[in-house]
This record gives sequence, structure tokens and C-alpha cells, in this order.
Amino acid sequence: MATRAKDYYKTLGVAENASPDDIKKAYRTLAKQYHPDANPDNPGATERFKQISEAHRVLADPAQRKKYDQMRRFGGLGGFGAGAPGAGTGPAGARGFRFEDLSDIGGLGDIFSSIFEFGKRGAARKEGPTRGRNVEYLVEIPLKTAARGGKIRVTVPITEECAVCSGTGAAAGSRLNKCAECDGNGTVTFGQGSFAVSRPCPACMGRGEVPEEPCSACGGGGEVRTRKKISVNVPSGVEDGSKLRLSGQGERGPGGGPSGDLIIRFRVKEDRFFTREGLDLVCEVPINVAQAILGSRIRVRTIDEKKVVLKVPPGTQSGTTFRVRGHGVEKGDTRGDQLVIAKVETPDHLSDEGRQAAERLASTEGLKY
Repeated sequence: MATRAKDYYKTLGVAENASPDDIKKAYRTLAKQYHPDANPDNPGATERFKQISEAHRVLADPAQRKKYDQMRRFGGLGGFGAGAPGAGTGPAGARGFRFEDLSDIGGLGDIFSSIFEFGKRGAARKEGPTRGRNVEYLVEIPLKTAARGGKIRVTVPITEECAVCSGTGAAAGSRLNKCAECDGNGTVTFGQGSFAVSRPCPACMGRGEVPEEPCSACGGGGEVRTRKKISVNVPSGVEDGSKLRLSGQGERGPGGGPSGDLIIRFRVKEDRFFTREGLDLVCEVPINVAQAILGSRIRVRTIDEKKVVLKVPPGTQSGTTFRVRGHGVEKGDTRGDQLVIAKVETPDHLSDEGRQAAERLASTEGLKY
């Protein structure tokens, strides 16, 4: 892929190290000279005025100018990786440079990044077998599965090379003809503003050839959208945002190449009873005033859906935390604990007998009410 563009500095006739005042002065002079109102009989003046305005818009903004200068050093004005100081092969040739950094300059970041990816896919079809693309998929799991692990089934939507036509896009027995749109080159050139960019031909998808009769399975595109059912072993202790890489479970490689990987990203659902703090599981259990005052034994549910008996000592205050060891999240050879927070619930209505009992207690303890 190669990109060529008019140099904004040359457009305004200023040096690369021109000051903001020099840029402003040059713009005003040229804008006055080529303004459409001053050149009603010169159609070329309008286009020239647009180029001058575009150059000034970028160079007059310090942030956009910095990004534009990065692109120039990267080689964006003469082809990526060709003749640019410090440029390597492809986008990695410019240290610290990202396509996204050009997003403010007419959407160049989106254009270049998408074109680069499309170009790789088109080239892969022409060059033969290559590794398939990785697929990342978000899976929601309950807290119990995150805490203990387990096996789940997921259905992942992926794009694969059509198995019927092996990615050629041609029906069985149909010939492949040279693409008339790109003359068999596999690339076409288009422009945005003052930029001209070569990209894979949309008519032949970068292959340089088009089928005489398109494949009925993929419509001639060479790719199909399918859903892949996969069994996933969730390791115990995974957290929200954790990732699991499944080798060879991604998209099938073009031309019979190896499949890419499937990257599962986990989202742990909120639990109505438990919250997680590291490897510990926290829950809140209500007890009544009598249990808090006199002490009691209560049954508490665990993440394994079993119940343990917890001893509540006399005089327990609301908010007191009890630790049930070994019933938290499991990770490797380590298990956290379950933290049970007692919440003393005060009745909002008392019977006459209950009120009399409370009054006797208050009198005994010397409480005023």
C-alpha cells in the first residue's frame, strides 16, 4: 500500500519549522489571492483555496500539527516504510506512532488502520496459506463459576474463509477472470481531501480476480459468517475482565492456513447474596434482637449452595463480621474465606407482650425510653 499527499508546508510555502505567525501570514496572503470571490472566472482557484484552508487548519492547531509532523516522519507522504527516517516495515516502523493519533486530521486514523488491515487480508489471499485472525468474545458467568471454575458452552460468531470455494469466491467449475475494476492489480486509488490512498480493490477484495460465477455459499465474497460452538473450561478464581486464550479456536486461516486463537474475556455477573473482595466472599445475614442479645445458632448459605451452622454469641452488635474459613474463592491451591456480616433487625411493630418484655429489659438495664 502506498499513500501520497500534498505537503501542507509546501501548500502554504513555509518551512517545516515555520512559526505560528509565519503560517498565519502565509495563509492570509494565499487566501486573499485565491479566494473564489476574487477569481470568478478561474475554476482552479476554488480547489486551490480549499487546499490552502485545509493546510492552515492543520498547521495552525498545535496538536494537529504535531500529529501531522509524526505522519510525515513516518513516511505518510511518500508511502509507508519507504524512505522515511526510522521507518520500518508497516506501521511498527514509527516508534510511538499510532494510526489513532491521526483521528483528528480528517479521519486519517480510521482510514489508514482499516486500509492496512484490509490490505493484509487481500495480500493473504494472493500469497497463499496464512494464519487466521484471532477472535475476542465476551462471556458472562455467574459468581459461583468464577469462584469454583467449571465447564461452559459458548457460541461464538466468527467470519471464516468459505469452505465451499476455499475462499476464491467462485462456484465449482467457474473460471476466475482478471478484475476489470483494478486491471488485475488488486488495488485501487481513492482520495480524501488532498490525500490519495491505494487500497485493496472492493470489486475483487484484493485478489485481482473475479469469479465468472459467484459461489452460492458466500455470494462471491470468499468468506461466510458462522457460529462456532465451543466448550470452555473456566479456571477457578477468574475475575471480571480476566482473559483465557484458546489456541486454534479462532478464525480459519485463508488458503488452508492455521486457525487463529479465541480469546475469551469474562464478565462476572453480580450475585444477589455474595460480593467478592479478593479471594473472600462477603454476605449479610439478618438476625433479630433476641438472637443478638441472647446468642443463637443460624444456618448460612455458602457459594457451593450448602449451609453451614454459625454460632452467634450473646451481645452481638449489628455489623459484627464472622469468618467462615475455606468457603471463599478458590485459586490454585488457595481458598479464601466467607465473611458473614450480622445485621440486627429491629421490629417496627411490637405486640403488647413484646413491648412489656422490652420495657422490663430497659428497666433492668437502667435504660431511659
